Amino acid sequence: MKIALIGATGMAGSRILEELVSRGHYVKAIARDTHKVADTERVMAVNVDLNDHDALVDALKGQDAVISAVRFQGLDAHALIEAVRDSKVKRYLVVGGAGTLHVPHQNIRVLDTPDFPDAYKPEAEAAAIFLDKLKEITDLDWTFISPSAEFGPGKRTGEFRLGRDELLVGDEGSKISAEDFAVALADELEQNNHIQQRFTVGY
Repeated sequence: MKIALIGATGMAGSRILEELVSRGHYVKAIARDTHKVADTERVMAVNVDLNDHDALVDALKGQDAVISAVRFQGLDAHALIEAVRDSKVKRYLVVGGAGTLHVPHQNIRVLDTPDFPDAYKPEAEAAAIFLDKLKEITDLDWTFISPSAEFGPGKRTGEFRLGRDELLVGDEGSKISAEDFAVALADELEQNNHIQQRFTVGY
């Protein structure tokens, strides 16, 4: 597949890029600063400012799917979604956050719990707004993928669980490595099991 990856140099994006290339996909790696991305037979680095609508649309055109792995805080959700729409690419996968998930067996979002860190609230609330906007859209085959609460660099094991709207908690808490998150995202890209849905991944 030909895939446009927005935010290809970030913590999640760089692991997603590596996973996609390992599976034989062709990736257009989009970032504001692509000096960390090496052009190869399967990777094309493209410098694009997300605020430049026309440039972003041009970069996305002709791809089989778009993946966005960018911070939500300060992001114009409407503008990004409209750029994907205007590019005529139907498949859209979004790296989400854990804050929008519900506490297990409770009707309360993780970000609304009393002990949710204040430092992460603006990003979590922005992610919630983005997810709400996606839920209103019927003309894109979108998928919003939330990681577990602890999400960072680690090992690629290929072993994890999938859930829907509740935070996954294992023996060592709520965790997923960025490497295994990338595996779950690439699986979804190839299998299309959660069209117009959100799901989560964790150990």
